[in-house]
Amino acid sequence: MLALALLGFLCVSASANDVQAKSSSYNGEYGSASGQRFSHSYNQLEGPITAIRIRAIASYISGLQVRYGKSWSDYVGGTYGDLEEIFLYPGESVIQVTGKYDTYLRKLVFVTNQGRHWSFGGDTGTSFNAAPLHPNTVLRFISGRASDYIYAIGLHWGVDPSSHNSC
Repeated sequence: MLALALLGFLCVSASANDVQAKSSSYNGEYGSASGQRFSHSYNQLEGPITAIRIRAIASYISGLQVRYGKSWSDYVGGTYGDLEEIFLYPGESVIQVTGKYDTYLRKLVFVTNQGRHWSFGGDTGTSFNAAPLHPNTVLRFISGRASDYIYAIGLHWGVDPSSHNSC
C-alpha cells in the first residue's frame, strides 16, 4: 500500500515538472562573451516583472535593473547615459523583446501584452527578435553579461505567477 502511494506521488511530481518544462523557454544569449555573467533567476521568486530601468545612450545599452514584484534586482552595467524607468500596469507583462547587438548590446525594445512598447539605444548591429516558445507565457527574468556596458542578454520566459490561483 505504501509503495502504491509513493508511486502515485512520484507520478504527480513528474507530471508537475513536465508542465513547468513545457511552459518555459529561453532566447539568447545575444551579444559577446565579454564582461561578467549575471542572472536574475533568483529575483523572479519575488514576483512578476513590474518595472525596468535602462541606462542607454544613442549607440548602446549601458546598464539595466529590473523590479520583480516590489523588489529591485541589483543594477548591472555602467553609468553612461540617462537612466529611464518604465512601469508596467497591473496584469501587464512583457511578451516580446527585440534589439540589436555586436560587441555590446546596442538596442532593446520591450513589447507588452497591452500593446505598449519602449525602445532604448541605437539602430546598428545584428538584429534579434525574442518571444516565448509557449502560449500564455511572459518574460520572467533576464540574464547576460555586463561590466561598463551590457555585453549580452538572455531572456527567460515562463508562466506569469500572478495568473495562478493558490490551492
